[in-house]
Amino acid sequence: MAGDNTTVFRSNTNHTTAPSLVPAAPLDELDDTSKRFTWRQIRTLVISSAGFFTDAYDIFIINLVTPMLGYIYYKHHDNMMPSGIQGPFKGMVSFGQLCGQLTFGFLGDAYGRKAIYGLELLVIIIATINCATSASAVEGVGAIGFLGFWRFVLGFGIGGDYPMSSTVAAEWSTVNTRGKMIAMIFSMQGVGQVVAPLVTMIVLACFKGAITDNINNLDYVWRICIGLGAVPAIMTVYGRFNLPESPRYAANVQNDAIGAQAALDSFPSTKNKNKSRDQDVTDYFRRWKNLKVLLGVSLCWFLMDIAFYGTNLNQALILSSMGFAPEDEAPWDTLFKQAIGNLILSGLGAFPGYIVSVLLIEKMGRKPIQYLGFLMVGIWFIILGAAWHPLQEASVAAFVIIFALAQFFFNFGPNTTTFVLPAEVFPTRHRAKAHGIASASGKLGAIVATFAFNALADVGGPEGDRHFLPYVLIIFGILMLICIFFTTWVPETKGRSLEEFENYDK
Repeated sequence: MAGDNTTVFRSNTNHTTAPSLVPAAPLDELDDTSKRFTWRQIRTLVISSAGFFTDAYDIFIINLVTPMLGYIYYKHHDNMMPSGIQGPFKGMVSFGQLCGQLTFGFLGDAYGRKAIYGLELLVIIIATINCATSASAVEGVGAIGFLGFWRFVLGFGIGGDYPMSSTVAAEWSTVNTRGKMIAMIFSMQGVGQVVAPLVTMIVLACFKGAITDNINNLDYVWRICIGLGAVPAIMTVYGRFNLPESPRYAANVQNDAIGAQAALDSFPSTKNKNKSRDQDVTDYFRRWKNLKVLLGVSLCWFLMDIAFYGTNLNQALILSSMGFAPEDEAPWDTLFKQAIGNLILSGLGAFPGYIVSVLLIEKMGRKPIQYLGFLMVGIWFIILGAAWHPLQEASVAAFVIIFALAQFFFNFGPNTTTFVLPAEVFPTRHRAKAHGIASASGKLGAIVATFAFNALADVGGPEGDRHFLPYVLIIFGILMLICIFFTTWVPETKGRSLEEFENYDK
């Protein structure tokens, strides 16, 4: 094997173009359908999942922290952060994610998974600590301004985790476990959504007396809630820096079969890695059959995140508007009820959706789950918007149940599959950057949602009244139904080896 890759690569001459080298061994080990989870995959799963839990916790905790900031820093504005500030403030992390997804996606393909994986978590740790300790300058920028800046940096690290974790997971998986493994990593978003309100409730309970005596003690609560997000990242970062190079990257991009086998053996290769001449990304995506796939995964993720983040980053406002957590109650009572409402929606809807996706993704396939999810979310949102006022008058509980069903089909549906599919449908040399482009498109949708949601919800009424909110939900529902068409542009990957997507001329 040493010095002679002809024993490791087989020539593919089934096409009219020049023969291409298709890896035979050691990648055949990853395509062995008789194998289930190996210790290497479990190690990768733990390392990637812990980081993704941190990502989700940090993203969704702001939904519960923002009302606290209103009580502390906006007493002059009815204890509410103004809509003109709230949208950009929540959107800073999405801006950072967009930049991080593109940056780390391209870096991951250019320098390899091992060289980059772990840097994004280091950024998250630094940013989270600075978020929790944000303070005001003597003059000029206040605590909210500094917090917004560090939320942008935090988003940059979180964004980097999307293409890196999905790519690493896909390239370490076998054919019959790949979808499940990527879905399991992404399902940690559901755990983060559940833990965020749970932590908030616990910290609020610890500070109940102090908050009742002096509302400014909420300043400790939001800092603790945010700061705890750094703990799992700190526990995981060492493992990421010591993860071997992806065997598929070593074989397909570096043309280093020995390095690929060394990765599978969990020992770093000491052999010379000769870079192959990489097909330029523009040459690959200028072909409609390839561009169509990129557009399909990107447009689905873009439109899906408009609805997903539009509702999930504003669940506290939606619950208050329905009367579940009235804002005219005592601050502690309102905040605690908002946390309970978020926990109910996450525990009954979002988290079970992730679990069902993990269990069924290898049986049903990716596209059937995505079709079903878009259809059901679209129907439930249109029902919620159309029946908003009757539900408000008749039964808030019925509203919560329907909203939870929508969250269930978000996650047993497009929120999971839009993350999984871009990690599978592109060749190794473009996989991380393509996933970065697709996920950045999603964050662009999240930016649109965070900036537009509060302003659009107030159309036709006074600020904070959210008169147009039912119609916003109907718009979200229509967008979900449109995504069914774009899903047709994406190939099904169930039971297919990643090597099937390697040949650019197929």
